[in-house]
Formats: sequence, structure tokens, C-alpha cells
Amino acid sequence: MSNFYKKQAYRYPIYALIGLSLIFIVIVSYFQWMIGLACLLLLGFVIYYWLKSQQALDKEMEEYISTLSYRIKKVGEEALMEMPIGIMLINDDYGIEWTNSFLASCFNEDTLVGRSLYDIAEQLIPLIKQETDTEVIDIHGRKFRVIVKREERLLYFFDVTEQVELEKQYAEERTVLGVIFLDNYDEVTQGLDDQTKSQINSQVTSILNKWANDYGLFLKRTSSDRFIAVMNEHILQQLEKNKFSILDEVREQTMKNNIQLTLSIGIGSGVSSLPELGALAQSSLDLALGRGGDQVAIKQTNGKVKFYGGKTNPMEKRTRVRARVISHALKELITESDKVLIMGHKYPDMDALGACIGILKVAQLNQKEGFIVIDTARTDSGVQRLIEEIKKHAELWSRFISSEEALEIATDDTLLIVVDTHKPSLVIEEKLLFRIDNVVVIDHHRRGEEFINDPLLVYMEPYASSTSELVTELLEYQPKRMKLTMLEATALLAGIVVDTKSFTLRTGSRTFDAASYLRAQGADTVLVQKLLKENMSNYLKRAKIIENASIDVNGIAIAKGNANETYDQVLIAQTADTLLSLNGVAASFVISKRDDQTIGISARSLGDINVQVIMESLGGGGHLTNAAAQLRDMTLEEAEKRLKAAIDDYLEGGNKL
Repeated sequence: MSNFYKKQAYRYPIYALIGLSLIFIVIVSYFQWMIGLACLLLLGFVIYYWLKSQQALDKEMEEYISTLSYRIKKVGEEALMEMPIGIMLINDDYGIEWTNSFLASCFNEDTLVGRSLYDIAEQLIPLIKQETDTEVIDIHGRKFRVIVKREERLLYFFDVTEQVELEKQYAEERTVLGVIFLDNYDEVTQGLDDQTKSQINSQVTSILNKWANDYGLFLKRTSSDRFIAVMNEHILQQLEKNKFSILDEVREQTMKNNIQLTLSIGIGSGVSSLPELGALAQSSLDLALGRGGDQVAIKQTNGKVKFYGGKTNPMEKRTRVRARVISHALKELITESDKVLIMGHKYPDMDALGACIGILKVAQLNQKEGFIVIDTARTDSGVQRLIEEIKKHAELWSRFISSEEALEIATDDTLLIVVDTHKPSLVIEEKLLFRIDNVVVIDHHRRGEEFINDPLLVYMEPYASSTSELVTELLEYQPKRMKLTMLEATALLAGIVVDTKSFTLRTGSRTFDAASYLRAQGADTVLVQKLLKENMSNYLKRAKIIENASIDVNGIAIAKGNANETYDQVLIAQTADTLLSLNGVAASFVISKRDDQTIGISARSLGDINVQVIMESLGGGGHLTNAAAQLRDMTLEEAEKRLKAAIDDYLEGGNKL
């Protein structure tokens, strides 16, 4: 091959040599024509033989090109027909015009020509229609990466079965770290003798060891109330499939001895670094404990969190020591700031407004200027009545400002206190969170995956009945420079009354202590009742919604508002409360259109059904017995279908006690 090209390269020097020879002969002939003639004859003889050799070389070249062309064509045909790559040509109607033999063999057919994709591989149709150019599909148990060339109506099929299996194996064998915590171990074992403690420890350890052996994970007890679990992604998938039944097992087994122990588990997964796994697991555990315990939190690398369990009402574990510590920490933060801004959630209820007024009093007791951020146009009738009462007190009303005013007066030294919510998307003015670095969160809701970024102080107690209750306790440990006014005490008491449904739900001993303190400070219970009265039109609307309610065999009531009418969130919450008071109803759900073109769902239960878990699956949240969600871009019927699917999933997962 190389000699052939070398011979071709010799042509150009020979042309030059012939030209020089002719010049030389002309010069010689001028002086000696006989010698010139002889030289000319010799040159002619040389040129003749050179031309003959060139003809042979050209013939050789033609034969070479012909052979090469044949070989290339044969190799192309061989590659097209025999290589393990599927090729398919289709028409505009998804009919198959041609395939190579390899692709036909993948479908266990002799030929696919003339067939339709709808018949042999309907899953290819969406891929061809959509904008993506490649996707992995399953064909008769094999995985193929399909590449689409739309202009040529051409599809390539690459067998990636082994690669997919290897990726799956790698993903399933990645390390997962879990931290298991006995939520109420100290409270349960306090005052018990050593023998009883030993029996409890032995029972819990035995249950957990059996669970670890059944699923093949490594378990190590690191302290009296803490375990470390090491597993892989495959084991984690099995645990998720069974909804972490270990939570129910520990609770039920310990209850047989009249002692109810619950577990909280934090899982870290999705990263290869062990320190990162440990940090994720601990962060997940903190999240589970912040939501009241008795549940599993799995924090993923994309920021999403999955929850399992959380089916029991949180036990009251906060202490007055913690309330005093938080109160003193809050005092320090307030005294170090130039002013205090306070805000609750959008469409504030009585609890949010009462808590805001309570925190305003905390700022005043520490001789700092405080302001409450509120949108008076977006409040329910009860809050409007309270605002009307506040307007009668000029000094207090002057402390209420709009979001725009708050943004104007905020400085680098301003302290922002957010009450009755911990989600940035729910606060009255989210811009304040970006404008002010010093933020405090006080809330009684179970913590969700969305959370205000880097707060200085967090006081979240899902065991409390309301944020007003938490704020009342904080007030008790502040400087006694002045007494609560009647209206301030009444606003806080109204917040407690609303969130406890007049002391019937989520009420602990501390709730009555807080109410007693407020009553001693001059809270007017008659004014509370006046604030909570409703008008006739709302009462009739609620009755019409209840009239269309349906109750299933599980005691779940679902009511739906008129599709052509919008309802206030407070109204549908009150409707859910009313439904819950009916005989045979264990949980109630009310669906209606909102003023902001969204679908609102309000959920209530008596504790046997965790409505928080159901609402979280729809993007909402709340408490075990009190939760809500908002759905966008759908009709009432579509929202009802999604709600029923979420309820079915909850019941099938064994979450009903």
C-alpha cells in the first residue's frame, strides 16, 4: 500500500527531469547537432518506457480502488445488517419501512417491515413525539437506549441491559446510615427501679435486633436511647415498602407493659461520603423530632424529605426550663437589636395575631420598639373584629404597619420574629426574610421540609396547642415592667381558644396553665366569644357544604363546595370542624375553590387518622388532627380524586390505628 503511494509521488520529479533534459539537448544541439540527436533519441526511449510503467501503475490503481470500494461497501452492509445495533426507518404514520435483521431478532420476529409501532412497541410513540432525543426502554426483557433522528425518521437501538443492571446494582449497594432515637426514654424510665429499666432495655433491644436481622442491616446501640444502623439502598427500599413497621411494633409491644415507647429514625442516603451521610442522618433525626417524633425522616440530596409514621399525638415533653431558657435567649436578641418586626402567616388567624401581639409586648417589656406586619385586607371576620377592637386603642394600633413600611424601616440591626409558621412561602412578606439577617421562629406546627433559612433562634413545640400558648409562657419569664392590658391578654386567649376548639383538641395541662395566667392578667372571656361569632351567611354556606358530604365505612367524611362559588379558608376549616362533630365521623375533609384561583382542602380528625400525613402527600401540612393543603391548576373533581387517592394510599400503608 505504501509502495503504491510512493510510486505515485515519483511522477512530479520525473516531469521536472524531462524538462531539464530537453533544455540540455537544445543547448548541446546548438554546438554539436549529432550529439544532440543521439541524446534526443535516448530521451525518447526513456520516456517511452516511463509511459509504459505509468500505464501499469494506473491500472494497478484502478484495481486497488475497485477492490477498496467493494470492501467498504461490504463492510457497510455487514455493519448495517449484522452489528448488534438496531436500526429502524419509519413513516409519518409510525409504520415500519425497514429494519436490520438484528432489530427484528430483538422483537423475536423474522421481519418488522409493514408493521406499526402501535402494535410492536407503543412505548416508542411518546418518545418520538416529545422533544427528547434519547430514552431507555424495555423490549422483551432487554434494555435499549433509543436515539431518534426525527428529520430522517430514523431510530437507533443500543442494547444497554448490562449497563443498566450494573447501575442498578451500584445504586442498590450504596451505603445508607440511620440514627435511631427512643423519643421518650428518659421520661418513661424516670423513677423506675434498675430491674424494670433493664427489662425495658432488653425488650427494646430484642425488638430492634430481630428487625435488623430480618432485613439484613447492621445495628449498634451507642447509648441508652440511641442506636446506629448501617444498611444499603436496597434494604432501605424494603423498609420503605413496609412503611417502617418497626415504629408500630415498638409502640405496640411496649404498650403491653403499660409503657409506651416510640422511635424516631433519621436516615441519610444518596451520597458516597460517610461524613455527609452522618450529617444527613442527624439532620433527618432533628427534623423527625421537630415534628413530634414517632416517625422516620429520610433527607435526600435534592433537598426533598420523605416521612413515614407520625401517627400518634406528640407527648407533651417541653419543660418550663426550656421555656425559661428560650425566653431569656429571646430577651438577649431583642435588647441587642434596634427594633423588632413581627409577622405571622398569610391570611392570619386569631392564633397568629394573638401571638404577634404577645411578642410585641415582649419587645416593649425589654424597652424596644416593636411593629406588627399585617395585611388587614386579607383576614377573616373574627380577626377583623379583633382589629376593630385594636383600633379603639391608638397606642396599640400605631404598632401595626404594612409590608412596604416594614421594608422601609428595616435595618441591619433589626430583629424579625416569625410566629405561627416556619415556611418562607407562607409568611406575609417573604422579602423581609431576605432583607433581615436576624430571624427568630416561634411555631407549634410540625416541622416540614420547607424551613426559614438560618434563623438565630427556633422555638418549635408541636406538643403545644397553639403559638399563643408558647408566647404566653415566654411572657411569664420576661421583665415585669408592665402588666398585660385586657385586650392583649384577650387576644392571646382567643388564639388558644380557636386552635384548641374551645379546649377540646390538642389540649395539655400547660394549655390550662397559660389560659389561667391570661385570665389573671385580665383576659375577657365574653369578648373572646364575641370575636369568634359568625354571621348568618357563613353559617348557611357551611350548612350547604355539609349537606353534600359523604361518609365512607372508615368514618372519613368528604364535603365539596359549589364549583361556581369561592369560599374563605376559615369557612372551610369551620366546616371540617363541624363535620368532625357528627356521629360516626373519624376524619373530615372539605374541598372548595379559594379566592386566589386555588383549590383549598381543610382536614380534621379525632386522632385515629393522621390527616397531616395525608395533606403532606398533597403538598400541605399541619398537625395529626388539624391540617390543610392547597392545589393549583385543577378542578374540584380533580382535587377530589387526588384527595381520595392520598387517603387510599394512607389506609393501604397501614397508617390507620
